[in-house]
Amino acid sequence: MSEAPEVTSESQDGQPETVQSDAAEMTGEQLAEAKQYGRISLSCDLADKALDVAFLAVMAFGFAVPLDALLARWFPSDVPRLVAIFLVLTFAHVAISFPLSFYAGYSLEHRFGMSRQTVGRWLYRYGKRNLLALVFGLVMVPGLYAVIWLVGTWWWLAAAGGFFVVTVVLGQLAPVLIVPLFYKVEQLDNAELAERMARLADGTGLSIQGVYRLGLSEETVKANAMLAGLGRTRRVLMGDTLLDEFSPDEIEVIFAHEIGHHVFRHIRKMVAAGLLYSVLGFWVCDRVLLAWAQIHYGTTTASQLPPATLPLLMLVLTVFAVVLEPLQNAISRRYERQCDRYALERTGLRAAYVSAFRKLARINKDDPDPNPVEVFLFHSHPPISERLAMADD
Repeated sequence: MSEAPEVTSESQDGQPETVQSDAAEMTGEQLAEAKQYGRISLSCDLADKALDVAFLAVMAFGFAVPLDALLARWFPSDVPRLVAIFLVLTFAHVAISFPLSFYAGYSLEHRFGMSRQTVGRWLYRYGKRNLLALVFGLVMVPGLYAVIWLVGTWWWLAAAGGFFVVTVVLGQLAPVLIVPLFYKVEQLDNAELAERMARLADGTGLSIQGVYRLGLSEETVKANAMLAGLGRTRRVLMGDTLLDEFSPDEIEVIFAHEIGHHVFRHIRKMVAAGLLYSVLGFWVCDRVLLAWAQIHYGTTTASQLPPATLPLLMLVLTVFAVVLEPLQNAISRRYERQCDRYALERTGLRAAYVSAFRKLARINKDDPDPNPVEVFLFHSHPPISERLAMADD
């Protein structure tokens, strides 16, 4: 077997930097496969969004009123009936969407060699995710309607404030309570990497104790890293697939990118933006729900909104999220570019930066140059080709 050629440049301290080009550009076959995988994945995402909107529209405009009347026989009080409607919506949606979820989450991933899950393991994790969503909904839905019924006219403003508090709390709890429910999380135990990361974290306010190894390999071959948490729970989660398959220089560049999110306070900015989005979204809900309730129930005030408005509320929030997605993605891509630039300047490891992104594209089967319209509408990260070009600036 012939040895892979080497790419040599200079590191930040002026010493030669050598990177094995096993992360060279994709071959034609690999590129074609990545494009096919991307097209099918996007089709599944669009189908999932369309299914959500169609299901909620049918429930809101076709079944909400008769379902509310039927359930009123057993649940004359508003709160139990609201919970019953939520349970009907949840279980009906899971039943209808399961075939698409199984294809996108299991069949497609195995077809392209991305998943390591057995059917049983996939079903277990799928059930756990839905159970967690169910429990969360059983708390949030009655809580939201309590705000609507108690506050009345200005409920949408109070609900946005409540949503902000919930977002902050979940942001703090996610890396310590929620992520460990799905992945093994353990303190990073690598002296060489710890030394590199400590140097990069110096002066940023991020402690090296906040770097963890995330057990992705039981589920996927994909490599990933992320910044998660708020305040004392903030930490960088490095996938074991990335730690095991990337060189120390490549890991250093990726870690520097994640530190960039911390340095530029992107999580805080996203939380603040979420508050603005929720104010607008709940205000739109208020207008639509009152118009619908007046037609079907003669209701003119928010404090009298019936439980039957729940499907319409969920529909409006879903459509609002779809409409808002391109703007959120544009902001996210800007943040990612900031972090890429920060990683390049902080480490000076340009060859490692290039090899890391080429390797990520190959391992994750990520089309390096997708259609610009697709990027504008659906991508939260810049295309790999654009990120690679940044190393030449």
